[in-house]
Amino acid sequence: MTNTFVAKIGQGGFGSVYKGQLYDGNLVVVKLLDGAMGDGEDFVNKVASISRTSHVNIVTLLGFCFEGKKRSLVYEFMPNGSLDKFLRDDGTRLDRNTLFKIPKEIARGLEYLHQGCNTRIVHFDIKPHNILLDGEFVLKISDFGLAKLCKRKESIFSAMGARGTAGYMALEVFFKSLGGASHKSDV
Repeated sequence: MTNTFVAKIGQGGFGSVYKGQLYDGNLVVVKLLDGAMGDGEDFVNKVASISRTSHVNIVTLLGFCFEGKKRSLVYEFMPNGSLDKFLRDDGTRLDRNTLFKIPKEIARGLEYLHQGCNTRIVHFDIKPHNILLDGEFVLKISDFGLAKLCKRKESIFSAMGARGTAGYMALEVFFKSLGGASHKSDV
């Protein structure tokens, strides 16, 4: 699928990302996860929950591999890459209509994760690097490596250790004295 991992397109906090192609010609992204620890129960639970999501503003998980310590995820390919490349001052620009729909589409994706799923999914790492754009410039939330699954009625929950990227983390996640982490921490 990845032609022996020749087309590396990114590196995240949890592993390397490669471009691949299915037998039918469709392009995919394969994320090889680094440092798989434990028995994999958390990995399997996240894969099960995320595989049941289906929303226009959430990247589609197409498959996974779980073999011993080796773990990988297969996602739909997003030809326009991540939002961060459009926010840098390197000449790559988005048109006004796309700029206006950025917060709306991210909010729709978060609302689905927080309220539309059987199990509430709190992402904990919403940032421009984790917002991808498809061929039509539809924004999609990706990278659920730090996500926490919780009961829908649970409003405040334990987030063991600080979760997220410095500069994007909700203050209540980092400073416990401000209250507990909740689905509002993504906002």
